[in-house]
Amino acid sequence: MARHSGGRGWYGKLVGAALGVTVLAVGASVWTAQADAVGGSSPKATASPPPGSDVERVAETIAHASDAGARGVNITIDDGPDPAWTPQVLDLLREYGVKATFCVTGTQAQAHPGLVKDVVAAGHRLCDHTVSHDTAMDKKSEAYQSQEILDAERMITKASGGVRPMYYRAPGGAFTPYSRELAASRGMRPLGWNVDTKDFERPGADAIVETVQRELPNGPTILFHDAGGDRSQTVEALRRVLPWLQEQGYSFGFPVR
Repeated sequence: MARHSGGRGWYGKLVGAALGVTVLAVGASVWTAQADAVGGSSPKATASPPPGSDVERVAETIAHASDAGARGVNITIDDGPDPAWTPQVLDLLREYGVKATFCVTGTQAQAHPGLVKDVVAAGHRLCDHTVSHDTAMDKKSEAYQSQEILDAERMITKASGGVRPMYYRAPGGAFTPYSRELAASRGMRPLGWNVDTKDFERPGADAIVETVQRELPNGPTILFHDAGGDRSQTVEALRRVLPWLQEQGYSFGFPVR
């Protein structure tokens, strides 16, 4: 989701819920939300797959494209799972035959493992959205970034029953060269977005739908939320956006890996 200053205080209560992870410090410059590194080489993250792991490295560049091709769109759902809203989102996706990518926080996954399993069982993909959703993590140490990413990976994998996240989305787009490299080394493609519905601001379902229709030419990856407050407007917007996209001849895919 985009960076913003208000309406998200509930995340502050989650900060500090991380477990210890061993890392090596590597130099890295500050990275801004939705751009790839300009010039120079990215630092190498130090996390290695454990012995016997089937983790394969993926590209460290931020993905936006859809594997469904030129007329494909990617529905991405952030910050959950949430017991009030995630089941409603899953019902709508099932109704319209849509597969989506759920960007899950470690704390929410740990609190609601059954919902993570429901997401996987329905054929959707998981994305690591850090432990505590700290939108300022790009200003913090590499040790902190590693702890947030790798602890969330572990928590999500445990909650899902062994299914690993395939992507990494930095909270608020707070990517750094280090965090992208670390995620890629763990088989998680950094994931951006093209259409920010700003549904977290609760502008009304009409405004959310209009944003999708207006900004879809920017690219195929659309950002919604299923947690962080009252998401009834998001549910209603999805109820209208999904059939509209189908009527326009779009198909639904996953972000490229």
